[in-house]
Amino acid sequence: MKVTLLSRYGRLGASTRLRSLQYLPYLEAAGIEVTVCPLFDDTYLERLYAGRGRSIVSVARRYGVRARDLRRATGADLLWVEKEVLPYLPNWVERALLPAGVPYVVDYDDAVFHNYDLSSRALVRRLLGRKIQRVMSGAAAVICGNDYLGARAREAGARRVELIPTVVDADRYHFEPRSGNAEPVIGWIGSPSTQRYVEGLAPVLEDIGRKHGARLVLVGARPDVVRSFKNLPVDIFPWSESTEAEQVARFDIGIMPLPDGPWERGKCGYKLIQYMACGKPTVASPVGLNVGISAGWSSGILADGPDQWYAALDRLLMDPDWRHILGQRGRQAVEEHFSLQVQAPRVAAILRRAGGAT
Repeated sequence: MKVTLLSRYGRLGASTRLRSLQYLPYLEAAGIEVTVCPLFDDTYLERLYAGRGRSIVSVARRYGVRARDLRRATGADLLWVEKEVLPYLPNWVERALLPAGVPYVVDYDDAVFHNYDLSSRALVRRLLGRKIQRVMSGAAAVICGNDYLGARAREAGARRVELIPTVVDADRYHFEPRSGNAEPVIGWIGSPSTQRYVEGLAPVLEDIGRKHGARLVLVGARPDVVRSFKNLPVDIFPWSESTEAEQVARFDIGIMPLPDGPWERGKCGYKLIQYMACGKPTVASPVGLNVGISAGWSSGILADGPDQWYAALDRLLMDPDWRHILGQRGRQAVEEHFSLQVQAPRVAAILRRAGGAT
């Protein structure tokens, strides 16, 4: 079976790396040949993460590459689309460029439909407000990372909706019970685009750090984030695929603060899953899939508001045995559900069915 993967990014893009690229070795072994065609290259993301914005010329060039890739995909049995084919262009343009007779599946791990239906620009809302629903309704299958996204797909009239969590390769994340750090480490991993969430928790983290002598470790944030934490030791480490599991393993507690907004409800809790894979207890805002992960698997504490965040961190820092119990539960959840090893056969089956393979 031949599949053309129309990904949003290359390997530097977390959504692409986790929702599709990490599955490719398994799919190849299962007889599914995947040709990867990213819309944006790593240079595009490097520019964004450095705060330099988008180059219109570069974006236009990449759209031209995407049109070329679509022309070459006529021999594929299936298209595997990440979110949409051409962002900010109407669905009818995408449909005109898709190779005739080739079905597609589309994957979502973010509420990208809110880029359009909640846009501050009336023209965007009018022209593109229902674009993603049309993409969903035309797909042979819609793969969603959580129920919030799945509900939108069902509302759009999608023929098939499949829920696949965003997962880790359990073999890369090792769970080795260890005593806590002499200076307790509260850790967060993410990208510059989401570091504002942890910055909003600064007063609580400073108070808890003062009481317990704790440090804050941020993996993937920009160095200037330290300005938000005036009374708390903060270590910033660059994100790297080769070291991310090692960095998380050094945490004592992993955190995932989120505001309760439409965009955030579409997030798939990947940070929590990384922490859990290393056997770390978690504290998270009760938003979206965070609730299903933390409460559903009893692997962490949900905290809504500064007082609850302080109480949760305080309890975990005072009770290493409780941290260990939650960490064990989290690792078990990863091994049973939130791992590449469990979900890869499901992804292969979805692609085969959508492409008409037996």
